[in-house]
Amino acid sequence: MKKCLALAMVFGLVLGFAGTVKAGDSNTLTVSAIVTGTCKFSSGSSSLDFGALDPASGSDVTASTTTNFWCTKGVTTDVITPGQGLHWSGSVRQMSEPNGEVIPYGLVLTPDGNTNQGPTLPRTLTISGTVLGADYFSKRAGNYSDTVTLTIIP
Repeated sequence: MKKCLALAMVFGLVLGFAGTVKAGDSNTLTVSAIVTGTCKFSSGSSSLDFGALDPASGSDVTASTTTNFWCTKGVTTDVITPGQGLHWSGSVRQMSEPNGEVIPYGLVLTPDGNTNQGPTLPRTLTISGTVLGADYFSKRAGNYSDTVTLTIIP
C-alpha cells in the first residue's frame, strides 16, 4: 500500500511537469490626468446695499462689500466681470422700483493681489458702487433694486 501511494505521488508529479509550456509577457501602462484651470465663487450670492438715500442731502453715496473666490493653483489670469443687470440702459446699470422709476449706479470690482492657490485658500473680491446725488435727487420714494451676475473666467 505504501508502494502504491508513493507510485501515485511520483506519477502525479510527472504529470504536473509534463503539462503545456507557458510564457509570460509585459505591457507598459501610461497613466495621465489633466487638472483643469478652474475659477469659482466660494459664496452663493452677495449684496451691495446703498442704504437710505436722502434726496435732501444731494450727496453721492458709496457702498462696498466683499465676496470670496478661488482659482486653480497656477492659473495666472482670472477675469471677473459684472453683467449688465436687469435694468440696463445703453451703458448704465440702474436700480428700479415697482413703478418703473430708476436710479443709475456704478460698479467697480477689485480682486486682492494674491496669487491663486486653489479652493483651500480663497481670495477676496471687493465690490464697490456709487450712486450720484444728482441721480436720486428727484426720485420717487420706494425700494430700488437690481440683480447683476458676476462671471469669473480663468
